[in-house]
Amino acid sequence: MSAEEPLFRVVRGVPTAEELAALVGAIALRSRPAGPPPPVTKSTWAHRARPAGAAPAPGRGAWRVSGLPR
Repeated sequence: MSAEEPLFRVVRGVPTAEELAALVGAIALRSRPAGPPPPVTKSTWAHRARPAGAAPAPGRGAWRVSGLPR
């Protein structure tokens, strides 16, 4: 491929400048090498210190805890 050849071309339609910019941004993002994975954050949802069979105690916030994995 020569330096004069485009990297891609539009074969159908007439894209706006914004649409072309979005396409170039998506292609550039996909062509970058993958970096290190994002750091893992601790949350109540992922907290594994809860006893396996413990049911949530009635009271404030019990509805929220009832949806968490056991």
